[in-house]
This record gives sequence, C-alpha cells and structure tokens, in this order.
Amino acid sequence: KIECDGYAIGGLAVGEPTDVMYEIIDAVEPHMPCDKIRYLMGVGTPVNILEGVHRGIDLFDCVMPSRNARHGHLFTWNGIININNACFEKDIRPVDDSCSCPVCTRHSRAYIRHLLKAKEVLGLRLAVIHNLYFYNSLMEKIRESLDDGTFEEFYKKYVPILDKRAPID
Repeated sequence: KIECDGYAIGGLAVGEPTDVMYEIIDAVEPHMPCDKIRYLMGVGTPVNILEGVHRGIDLFDCVMPSRNARHGHLFTWNGIININNACFEKDIRPVDDSCSCPVCTRHSRAYIRHLLKAKEVLGLRLAVIHNLYFYNSLMEKIRESLDDGTFEEFYKKYVPILDKRAPID
C-alpha cells in the first residue's frame, strides 16, 4: 500500500539455484503493481536478464560484466569466451565479429589475451569496456524487441546461446 517509485526483489542471487530464483520471481511478480518499475537486485548473466524480462522485470544491476571481464570471461552473441585460453594466443579476430564496441573495432583477441597474461591494466580495462558494451547492446536489443513485438523470438533465440561457451573455430 506504500506508494513507491518501484519495487525490488532481492536476495536471490546469493547461492540459490537459478531455477529457485525464477520460481520466486514467478511467485512475487504478479503481486507487484503493473505501473511501477520491477527491479531484480544483483542479478545479471545475460540469460538471467532475458529470463527476468520474460517474467516482467524491468531493471537489473550486477557486477557480472566487469568482474567476469577482469578474469578474461567475455560475453559475445555466440556465447562466452575465456580470452585467457591458449587458442586465442594468435587469434587476430575481434572478441566478437558482430560487435561494434571500441575494443572489437580496434583490438584482436590475441592482443587482449597478451595484455591479460602480462598483467597489463589495459587488458582489464579493454575487457570491461567490451562486456559493458555487450550488456548495453543486450538491453537495447531487448527494448527494441519489446517495442516491435518480437521479444519472444529474441528470447527463444538467445537463451540457449548466451550462457554457454562460444564455439571455438
């Protein structure tokens, strides 16, 4: 009955299985006002975001993109890559061929891997920039698909891809 600007669901990403988190969202969300923002606190793999939006969540926050980047885990539209893997040592392609971030347009996988292996701070910075750009792009594409009525197709296409390791070619 309190008139809040939005409503938060929290405490669901601290060790509980993902399925339990989704069950709790499904149980709580129908009781939240439809005209207020629904905020899922501290949750944020790309698939968690897609699942949250699918369940009526509007807003997210998470350290995932920056923390994972600092460990060499980079998000792409084909899945996750660990840039520290030896297979990227001489890979001259961008992190993600379909990404237009400043990192992907200027630097290779091999270069970013080299920087991280050399413990060069620039490697951390470039990895974080890429992941944050990916997350911004993800949210932009989600908003566009909601606006044009294609979210269900977008959701079905990317849920099976985004939390998996990207195929190495």
